[in-house]
Amino acid sequence: QVQLVESGGGLVQAGGSLRLSCAASGRTFRTYAMGWFRQAPGKEREFVAAISWSGLAKNYLESVKGRFTISRDDAKNTVYLQMNSLKPEDTAVYYCAGGVYGIQPEKYVDWGQGTQVTVSS
Repeated sequence: QVQLVESGGGLVQAGGSLRLSCAASGRTFRTYAMGWFRQAPGKEREFVAAISWSGLAKNYLESVKGRFTISRDDAKNTVYLQMNSLKPEDTAVYYCAGGVYGIQPEKYVDWGQGTQVTVSS
């Protein structure tokens, strides 16, 4: 098992940027694909971005392509989500997850507690 702790969320104006971090504990991190999901009030959990265990494959929700970048640093056991040009519709609780590479939440075994991102207009 891997324990995941997100940080970096907060309040930002539309057009601004945030960088989310997900720190992992456990030796399994390097074998895990990592993903970011988000959930807005009244909506289901939504896939945002994923990166394979090797870091060579990435996938993004269409609406965040060109604005968000997922990356991982295995030496630091950390995955990042750089979010630029933020929009009010990006407002949600963002969750870090580890497991099998994919866009479905059921592919992921370990989840962080979430971090709130609020984008004001």
